Amino acid sequence: MTESSTPSGMSPVPGGAGARLETRHERIRRFLDEERPATPCLVVDLETVRQRFAAVRDALPRAGIFYAVKANPAPEVIGLLVAEGASFDVASPAEIDLCLARGAAPETISYSNPIKKAADVAHAYARGVRLFVSDSEQDVRALAEHAPGSSVLLRIVVDAVGSTYPFGKKFGCAPDMATDLLLLAHELGLRASGVAFHAGSQQLSTRAWDGGIADAATVFGKLRAEGVELTTLNLGGGLPATYRGSVPPPLADFAAGITASVREHFGDRTPRVMIEPGRAVVAEAGVVRSEVVLVSRKSYTDDRRWVFLDIGRYQGLAETEGEAIAYPLLTSRDGGATGPVVLAGPTCDADDVIYQNTRYDLPLDLRAGDHVDLVNAGAYTASYSSVEFNGFGPLAVHCVR
Repeated sequence: MTESSTPSGMSPVPGGAGARLETRHERIRRFLDEERPATPCLVVDLETVRQRFAAVRDALPRAGIFYAVKANPAPEVIGLLVAEGASFDVASPAEIDLCLARGAAPETISYSNPIKKAADVAHAYARGVRLFVSDSEQDVRALAEHAPGSSVLLRIVVDAVGSTYPFGKKFGCAPDMATDLLLLAHELGLRASGVAFHAGSQQLSTRAWDGGIADAATVFGKLRAEGVELTTLNLGGGLPATYRGSVPPPLADFAAGITASVREHFGDRTPRVMIEPGRAVVAEAGVVRSEVVLVSRKSYTDDRRWVFLDIGRYQGLAETEGEAIAYPLLTSRDGGATGPVVLAGPTCDADDVIYQNTRYDLPLDLRAGDHVDLVNAGAYTASYSSVEFNGFGPLAVHCVR
């Protein structure tokens, strides 16, 4: 399929001049109808990725936009974003190599995972990466030894109220410790560049970044008093996507909240701002096509049918743990009478149940062989699928334009 330069996720429907424009969902559906790929699979509309990235960039024009590769590492997605001028937030040597292979310059890459082996640091440095995020003394010392002279940001722990997926205390350290570690980095010959934090994934509060920005400003002030001028504030990810029952505020509202917080806490000393969107760029560009394996009942008294799909927790639906992310569903039998269902995956694992408490009603005539599409599933699906648990392969990815 050829690329389109038309607006709003639209491209010309084949048929000549004057043909109406098709939506991203129509482009994906056309691919599915024409190519009939084996299921389960993820289909990603690259034009939507382009537009979502542009929307973030336009909302925060003074920020460096570092795409979170972990959200969707499809080579076609990375290549498109390289062409669009994106920078990249990576978490491993493999992600570094992927970005470089698709044309990214080393200076556009931030190794933002604070948990890394010394060998991984050395690999990144050898490939030209010079920006790292840390949160511990051991890692700072490893950076000084294996990535001498590089820039380092210290990640702090923040509250993530409003996030569907808060990170808890796995990443980051207390602001006072971050202050000391930045001073240590400076003493060891690294460039103590600034502070990083993450407000939590699928963040629905437009003011969620305020506490982290305030803490970061305090760290900046303490370093300035010690003669070290920090330059960079990394706001992490968290910008949300739309799911079933979860319609976030407009992107402009998040941008306004972030801009107001930076102004309030930094005043005229505005730092260089980085942000690491992933979900907001790719989620709404993707549809997972699955097939019904089995429809059954567990008792004569329970009116809920169990619908088993050929995709589950281990083939890419890890974010349904705790039923945190509820994807909109479409089926090949939509339009008739419906009834309540439990949705589950195909593996021999009792935890491979997708939705048991979230109410879904699907067509009463749904049967084995029918299709169920999970909409807005372009983020954290293929990248979360297992290698071959129970012999089921990883989720296939197809990119269309």
